[in-house]
Amino acid sequence: MTKKNNLYKNLTHAIKIILAAVIATLIAELCGLKFSVSAGIVAILSVAFTKKETIETARNRFIAFIVALIISAVCFYTIGFTNNGFFAYLVIYIIVCQFMGWNSAMAMDSVLISHFLSFENMAFPALMNEILLFIIGVGIGIIANIFLRKDKDYMARMEKETDDLIKYALHRMSLRIINPGLPDYDGTCFVSLRKSLDEASALAHSNFMNQLCNQDVEDIEYISMRKHQSVTLYEIYKHLSKIETVPLTASLLSDFFEKVSLQYSMDNTVEDLLHDFRKLDKKMKDTPLPQERKEFEDRARLFTIMRCLEEFLTIKRDYMREKNKKVNLT
Repeated sequence: MTKKNNLYKNLTHAIKIILAAVIATLIAELCGLKFSVSAGIVAILSVAFTKKETIETARNRFIAFIVALIISAVCFYTIGFTNNGFFAYLVIYIIVCQFMGWNSAMAMDSVLISHFLSFENMAFPALMNEILLFIIGVGIGIIANIFLRKDKDYMARMEKETDDLIKYALHRMSLRIINPGLPDYDGTCFVSLRKSLDEASALAHSNFMNQLCNQDVEDIEYISMRKHQSVTLYEIYKHLSKIETVPLTASLLSDFFEKVSLQYSMDNTVEDLLHDFRKLDKKMKDTPLPQERKEFEDRARLFTIMRCLEEFLTIKRDYMREKNKKVNLT
């Protein structure tokens, strides 16, 4: 799924860049500007993956372009509209860009500034030609990204995928507690879970960066909560994989793991599960301690697993309480 999503994302971005370049070039030609293809190049360099990146890049490049015009005017009118004048401009401008962090503006602005060598002046017509090339290119780049929308459907699928993987891990844990010899219990499911969470997190941040107004961080917070839970779940796995016997309380905990797996969902507040957990915790504490050393050690591991499971549920409860608090405020 990751490769498919990346392919779709890259193809969409490529098409967007191509269209932006073609449209910017055609507009520049219709305006009768010289070096109209440069508007297309500027558009290519102005299209980013997200709206925020595009806006921030455009702002920085506008400032950098103004600085480039000032530096080039000083160099050209001091040294002349020659290669030497352009070289002097490059030396000064590149140093300024490096210092200011405008690395992405160096090539684009320098292409536009080089046109003054052909004009052999920086009079108003030549100046307006380059300014309009810049405005058209950057403007089309911004417009191209305005049409980006939050990918809600894919985000929902990714969230369901991560939830299903966690449910599967919980189910396998319920089986492992009462079956120390459970085959293929090697933690490979956590590899898939981490990949799914990383992809969902990247998509959530991308969606956030494509919202200029009314920014929604719900997806980011949800995936962050699931990541936190997955860390706790992996700790349970490490303790569980060391258990070699089936303590008297193992079946009780196995049933509860299965119950959590079945009720695991995005909207579950887990308040009822925590209530049942406290009853189970009391019942396990009231159960007589085993006499055999090995079973005693495994019983101690089950106690540690219980604490991790409590943290696992508490993470979700706190998330839901905070989410509902925000809803009530709005």
